[in-house]
Formats: sequence, C-alpha cells, structure tokens
Amino acid sequence: MKPVIALVGRPNVGKSTLFNRLTKTRDAIVADYAGLTRDRHYGNGKLGPHEYIVIDTGGFEPDAVTGIYKEMARQTRQAVAESDVVIFVVDARAGISAQDHDIANYLRKLGKPTVLAANKAEGLPEGTQVSEFFELGLGEMLAVSASHGQGMRLLVDLALAPLNLPDPTDAIEPEDPAVIKLAVAGRPNVGKSTLINTWLGEERLVAFDLPGTTRDAISVPFEHAGQRFELIDTAGLRRKGKVFEAIEKFSVVKTLQAIENANVVLLLLDATQGVTDQDAHIAGYILESGRAVVLAINKWDAVDAYQRELLQRSIETRLGFLKFAAIHHISAIKRQGLGPVWKSIIQAHASANRKMSTPVLTRLLMEAVQFQQPQRSGVFRPKLRYAHQGGMNPPIVIIHGNSLEHVTESYKRYLEGRIRKEFDLVGTPMRIQLKSQHNPFTDKE
Repeated sequence: MKPVIALVGRPNVGKSTLFNRLTKTRDAIVADYAGLTRDRHYGNGKLGPHEYIVIDTGGFEPDAVTGIYKEMARQTRQAVAESDVVIFVVDARAGISAQDHDIANYLRKLGKPTVLAANKAEGLPEGTQVSEFFELGLGEMLAVSASHGQGMRLLVDLALAPLNLPDPTDAIEPEDPAVIKLAVAGRPNVGKSTLINTWLGEERLVAFDLPGTTRDAISVPFEHAGQRFELIDTAGLRRKGKVFEAIEKFSVVKTLQAIENANVVLLLLDATQGVTDQDAHIAGYILESGRAVVLAINKWDAVDAYQRELLQRSIETRLGFLKFAAIHHISAIKRQGLGPVWKSIIQAHASANRKMSTPVLTRLLMEAVQFQQPQRSGVFRPKLRYAHQGGMNPPIVIIHGNSLEHVTESYKRYLEGRIRKEFDLVGTPMRIQLKSQHNPFTDKE
C-alpha cells in the first residue's frame, strides 16, 4: 500500500502549491487568496524511490463550530485520520500565529507522525526566520519553498522516515498470474458488501443499511467457474461487538489504494440515485490508474422505465470516458443479472493483458492512414511509419514516425478505435504514445 501524506495548516500558507509540487501536477487551484481550498483533494506522487498519496486540505480551524469553516475542519480531520503522516505547513514570512498553536495542539494530542514545513522560506536568512516555530513542539522542522521547489526531496524523506517503508528495490515475490485481483468500488451504500456476500453465499462481510459501514479494504479469496479471484471490498469494515465505530462515512484513501492494487475494478452505481460527482471522480481515478473496469448498476429492480432512461443518458454524458467498459444491470440482494458480470470481468482482464504483434499493428496503422490521413499542420503532415506494443495492463501502443507532435487528439481516438476493434479490447483503457524520429540535420546550420 502507498503511504498517505496529509497537508494541514491555516489558510493561505501554500498547501495547494505544495500539493502540486509533490504530485507534479496542477490539479489543485492556486491563488493568493485565503480559503480557496475547501474539500479534501487526493493525488499520487513520487519523489526518489517511494510513491505516495497526498491529501490537500482547506484552511484548518480546529475549534470552528459553524458555517463553512466547521465543514472544512471536518474534512481536514478526516484527511488526518486517513493519513500515515502529517505535514503541518506554516508561513515562514508571516510568522507564528495563534491558529498555528491551535493546530499544533490538535496534532500533538493525536500522536501521529508530523513534520513541520515552514513554507515561503526562499531568500530568507537560513535558520533565523523559522526558529520561532520550534515553540510549537512538533519536533522535525524544515524550511521549504513550494513555489520554487526548495527542500521537496528532503521534506518527503523526513515525512516517510518514521514509517520504515521497505526498500522498493528489494526483490518482490511475483504475483500469481492465474489469480485476478478484483476491486469492488463505488460510493457509500450502493451495495458493495451485499454484492460480495451474494457471490460468496455467506455473510463474510457485514452489510448494514448505513453508508460507510466499512472502513478498511478487505481481501477475500474466491473461485468462480474454475477461475480464481481475490475480491477486494473497498468499503472496508471495523466492528467492535455490536457497536460500529463512530468513523467517517467513507474512506477515499482505501478505495484509491484498492484500485491501485487491483487488476480489474467493478464500479458499482446506484440506480435509485443516478450518477453523482463522486461516481465520476472514482471512475476518473480508475481511468487514470489504467485499470480494466466493468460497470454494474445495482438496484435496477427498484426503478421504473423513466428513471432507467434518465440513468442511461446520465452514464453517457458523465461517464462517457468509460464507453469502452461493459455495462450490466443487476440486483445484488435479489441475485439478478450477476452471471454476465463475471464474463465481462474475465474479458476485461484478458483485454488488459492482450498481446499485439508488431506486424499486425503496423499493417493496421497503414490501413488507417490510407483510409484517413492525419491533419496537416502548416507545411507539415505527420508521417506514421510503424507501431509496436509498449506494455500491457493497460495496453500501450507506441507509434513511430515524423512530426508526430502535430497529431491531434481526435486522430489518436480514431486510431484507438481501429486498434480496439481489431484486437477486441473491451473493458480496458488504452494508451497511444507517439515517438518522432530525430532529424540529425536540425541542429546544423
């Protein structure tokens, strides 16, 4: 599992800038305006040998009791609860504040590993401007500059050091290719645990009519029609006797980690509630992770014809980027429509690991170009020479040629469609990478 780092601090100290720096993206909106970030924001990152998940949070006021600040505080507390380590971000230029003390007191009570990052320290005399932050009593502190990239590698090393992570270069036992890791993902209360219990024929996972009954990702070995699976219920569960823990209703991190570790993801939707923003976010993460995916619409028996039509349109518009995935209408509690789901899961896994020969790919490329050439860009028209497979799970096709930087996204989608049809790639994302040949005379006068 990837370690999880939560970024915490008062408003406008540079948490979102640090998030973008650690994830090497521009996903978090950044502006010189306090309170811009309000919800938790998740991203993948890698600095040095270790990969991690970063959570960006809004400005934290631990004692907020009303309004949007109370909700932002709740979001931050959940991010801290989900994390393995906290980076407490303070403003080196503005100095220490009473709100910094409140946050430090909160973090000290939790006892979670914490690193203090004094941001915006570029150009300041070393050691002098940040020494006052030692009075927060949080131990390790580092002067950094998220906007300039100063101290990022050391900051990550300090944050991950208490976790005693294994060396990623150490030998890892190879996974059994005969076992398909299947993650069941979806927002709270769509019936994930109920579906797995139905498959297993027993109450192996506790299903409860309350969103977020589960918390940790649970792995269950299973065999269906001779095929071995490892089922991962991304909802998770923790129960003490008959009393459920008072926990946040949904742990996003557990779902992200389960998706990362799966071969195929079954994305479960609720027919009675339609496609929500959370459904779209989970689907986007599945696509970004390159995982094979199957869509299953649960509680299909509970909606009428009009609701079904609206749901179909909603899937086409909001989840149009998953149009390669098979869609099934099921009822987990009534055991309806479950048989075809298994066939699609196996087909998606096979497609994700399909071998594509270079001669067939190149012939297919030439036929595609002959039928429709790429659009000319100025005096240049891209020349596509040959193609070969660059990886599996998801399938990667590498195309070589000249001036390929001018190939449009629409033409790449056209090529993807022809490749999918030729190799029957259903239920898996596909990547097309373009590599232009270097002209040796471009550097000569």
